[in-house]
Amino acid sequence: MPTALVTGPTAGLGRAYAEALAARGFDLVLVARDRARLRSLATELSGRFGVNCEVLPADLADKADLRTVEERLRAGEQPVDLLINNAGYGMGEGFLDSTSDDEERLLDVLVVAVLRLTKAALPGMLARRTGAVVNVSSVAGFAPYGTYGAAKAWVTTFTEGVANDLVGTGVRAFAVCPGYVRTEFHQRSGLRVRGLPDFMWLTPPDVVDATLRHLDSGRAGPVVVPTTRYQVVAGAARYAPRPLVRAAARGVRMRRR
Repeated sequence: MPTALVTGPTAGLGRAYAEALAARGFDLVLVARDRARLRSLATELSGRFGVNCEVLPADLADKADLRTVEERLRAGEQPVDLLINNAGYGMGEGFLDSTSDDEERLLDVLVVAVLRLTKAALPGMLARRTGAVVNVSSVAGFAPYGTYGAAKAWVTTFTEGVANDLVGTGVRAFAVCPGYVRTEFHQRSGLRVRGLPDFMWLTPPDVVDATLRHLDSGRAGPVVVPTTRYQVVAGAARYAPRPLVRAAARGVRMRRR
C-alpha cells in the first residue's frame, strides 16, 4: 500500500484528507500535537478502512519535534509516497495587537515547517522517481491579509518554484489554494468572519476532491484553486488594481469573538 503523511489531521481539512486517503487504501502517518486525538483518529480510520495508521505527535513550531517528522520522511523503510502539508492556524489578534513571538510561531508552522518537510520528503521520492508533495495554501495569499496571507503567498510561490525543479523527475508538487472553508479553523482561532455571503463558504470535501482530482490527472500545474467561484476571486486578486484588492479585503473582516 502507498503511504501518505498528513499534518494537522485531527480536524477540518486535515481530517478530510486523512479520511479520503484512507478510503483509497493509503496507509497513514498522522502528525499533530494532540496525542489523544491522534490515537482516536488512527483507531477510527484503521477500523473503517483497514489501513495502518502511524501516530506521530509533534508540534511543528518546536524544532526538536519538527526534526522528528523530518526523520520519518527520510526513512527508507515504509517510505512516504505523498506528503500533505496541511497544518496551520490563524491568529486571534491582528498584527497591531499580537506579539512578535506570536507572529514568529505562526511563520514557524506555516512557512518553516512547510519548507523543511518538503525538503525532507523529496530526496526519497526522487530516488524512487515517484511521489507528490501537496502544500495547502490559501486564496488569502493573493490579497493583503497580514502575516497569515503573507505566509500563504510564500507557500504558493515556493511550491511553484519546487514544481519547476521537479519537471521530468516523476515527482510532483502543487499548492492547493482554497477560499473560506467551514471547519473548526476560525472557531479555534477565536475569529468570526463578517461580510462573506453564504455561497462563498466551501466544505472540506470541496477542497479534498479538487486536490485528488488534480493528483489523479497527472497534470503538472503547480497551483490548484478549488471551485470556479474562487478561481474568479483568485484571478481578480492577482490582476485587479491593488487599491481595489485592498478595499475588497477590508470588506471581509475577521474579528475576535
